[in-house]
Amino acid sequence: MPIAQTRLETLQVCKLLQCVREKDKESIEKMTLHGVPHLVNYNDPNDGLTALGVAATSNDDDMIRFLLLLGAHPDVMDFKGRSAAMRAAEYGHVECLVELCKNGANMKLTDLEGKGILFYCITPTERHSKCLEIAVENGADINNISKEGIPVLMFACETASENEDTCILMMEKGAEPNAKQEKTGKNALMAAAASGSVKVVRAILEAGGDVNAIDIKHGHAAHYACQSGNLLVLACMAGYGAQFDQYNSDNNNPIHLSALHGHGMFCKFLAQRGCNPKPKNNDGDVPKNIAKDKDNKEAMKECRKAEKSFGKVGKNNELWAIQLYDWVYEKQKKLLDRFQAFDTEDSGKIMKESFSDVLQGMSAPVEEEDMKKLILAHDKAHDGNVDYNDFIGAKKWVNKNYLMSAFEGKKKKKKGGKKGGKKKGKFKLVMPVCVKDDGPRTYGGGPPEMFIERHINFTDTGRFDRDKPPHHPLQDDSSWYLQHPERMYINVTDATKNGDFDSLRTAFQKGSHVDTRDKYYKTPLMCACSAGNLEMVKFLLENGANINARDNFKWTPLHHACHSGQLNVVEFLIEHGAEIDATTMNGGTPLTRAIESSKENVVAYLISRGVRVQTENKKGHNPMDLALAWADPRVIDVVQTKWESMPTPSDKKGGKGKGGKGKGGAKTARPASGPGGDQKENQAPASQNYWSFLHCNPYGTRDFEDGPPRQRKGSILRAASALAQGLDEQEDITYIPLRAWVPQPTTEDLLGEKQKKRDQFTWEVDFDDFQMPFNKNISNRCKAMENEDD
Repeated sequence: MPIAQTRLETLQVCKLLQCVREKDKESIEKMTLHGVPHLVNYNDPNDGLTALGVAATSNDDDMIRFLLLLGAHPDVMDFKGRSAAMRAAEYGHVECLVELCKNGANMKLTDLEGKGILFYCITPTERHSKCLEIAVENGADINNISKEGIPVLMFACETASENEDTCILMMEKGAEPNAKQEKTGKNALMAAAASGSVKVVRAILEAGGDVNAIDIKHGHAAHYACQSGNLLVLACMAGYGAQFDQYNSDNNNPIHLSALHGHGMFCKFLAQRGCNPKPKNNDGDVPKNIAKDKDNKEAMKECRKAEKSFGKVGKNNELWAIQLYDWVYEKQKKLLDRFQAFDTEDSGKIMKESFSDVLQGMSAPVEEEDMKKLILAHDKAHDGNVDYNDFIGAKKWVNKNYLMSAFEGKKKKKKGGKKGGKKKGKFKLVMPVCVKDDGPRTYGGGPPEMFIERHINFTDTGRFDRDKPPHHPLQDDSSWYLQHPERMYINVTDATKNGDFDSLRTAFQKGSHVDTRDKYYKTPLMCACSAGNLEMVKFLLENGANINARDNFKWTPLHHACHSGQLNVVEFLIEHGAEIDATTMNGGTPLTRAIESSKENVVAYLISRGVRVQTENKKGHNPMDLALAWADPRVIDVVQTKWESMPTPSDKKGGKGKGGKGKGGAKTARPASGPGGDQKENQAPASQNYWSFLHCNPYGTRDFEDGPPRQRKGSILRAASALAQGLDEQEDITYIPLRAWVPQPTTEDLLGEKQKKRDQFTWEVDFDDFQMPFNKNISNRCKAMENEDD
């Protein structure tokens, strides 16, 4: 076909293709009549597109009809050798293909790769199947082979699991079932077996496909079937007399490949059908060892059984019986129809002569002597009638381990009690771990409340750094000529753990609450106490953190501090009003958390501050019991000394002692009904410096708060009213830099902070495997238990 070469031809062809896409028939007709001669058949110089090919791709059958009337040739091709009919078949455009066939399109054309139109019909849709049928009816070569030697049937069978109807249609239209690729020797049966399509495998074998054909590497169809994982493919091949004991160029038989892919039932089936599980491949591995190396336990188990039972003949597992059963299982529908044709009374029985004629007429693989055995086994009443349903079921003449039902998954039987009911087990209380969602976005479309803007020290690092800060706020003018960094956000608890004071300070100044909780209901103060960061604890309390806030397990910051085993943090919290005897959900106190961490100095300090020692958790364990359970001799000595010095706790039911209801008992003081007028004088000093939420439940909501008053927003009406009243407004000459330098710790400060951490947490804090006291205590106990077991 002519190719546009000159500038005029190129422009007109491009314009023509554009008009075809836009369905501008008037312009197309004008260009074909007054433009370049035969313009409608020209190829685009870039991709070789033609007007007819573009219309076929766009599924515009009306445009195809119009172009053909203007003189378009139905067999024009692009630079890849694809005709308009191929393009229509590729996209499944049935109407376009029909229109092209009506106008004499050649269905036997091939592209530059030797592929005919049928190669373009191999797609799993009904429209593509219809295109294939139309192409075959109009003369397409059903046995077309590409230049690479690939038959179209084998190309379709490679995706047979998706194109079953297409493959079966090709077989019905006369495709050669034994066509194979010239380079590899792979045929359609092998491709269908690899895809796992039983229907296509059966159609190929019924059409005369060679079930025992091998490729260049001596690969059998059974080798390919072991890759698909569909056992019914092997069963179908066995019904047509497949010989499974085949070895490829690597000396692998099908059992080797089944063990490699972990198909245990394949190994069992193949061994029963004559495939030897004992030989070694070229690598010196038997199937059992291959399954063991791949950790395929089921396959290894079946290979071990097959090695023991292979070659042994037992009752009802003779070779002829197994071959006949595979044939019957594959032909059971046809057999049943033949038997029912002789059974006019629907009794399920036919004469033994008719039974023999049906099997011989269908070429059953059975000898006369074996036929007599079958008839004798199914003639119950010895009246010459054979029960054909029992014959098809094969339970009387084939061992049950060889039946296909033995390869199905076992169904678990329901276990019941004496009355058939299900026995109830021990009740276990479910302990839900609540996780809070992120919550709604903040005002203005920002992230949820728990995420704060991360502070980024924005400056020209070539001029200033932490050791060379600017001498004056106006000296750092980096923000005027550097690109500003993107805004980033960080979880408030992560900022606390990382010691990001600048981000927290900026967030609190913008209105973020200091007691904002993360999804685990932890406040920043709790995270700081868990990390043992005293400076962060001081910073948060100075900004109004609630020192007695509780998480979802009723832990307070003091519980977390005792759990981390940091004495300085515990001292600071107690000195600033932390509740020393606060109890958790399971009755734990700060003292018990310190005992679990094996920190005797924290335990001794809490006892010296008057913590209650005679307490019990919900399991009935007191601090002495916990100290003995955690088995730290230093903690045991501290707790035991205090325990022995205390009086025996009185009975909870009461008596005539000090806490009883007898005459000698002291009267219980009546609780005050409300705060008196002098309460401000009796408050702790910390309450004068910090504001906090008085009530805060573990879900992050506050009942009421006593915080600093919010500044009123600006209002035009208030400003106008002030001007009308003649109020004098002072002029503010304060200058705020675009980006002010934030003081950064110097290198000496950072080194000093490292030294403080080493003094607080020991030298191990510099390593990645550092553990806090509680985790370290657990690890040491686990190692000790492992050593005892050894």
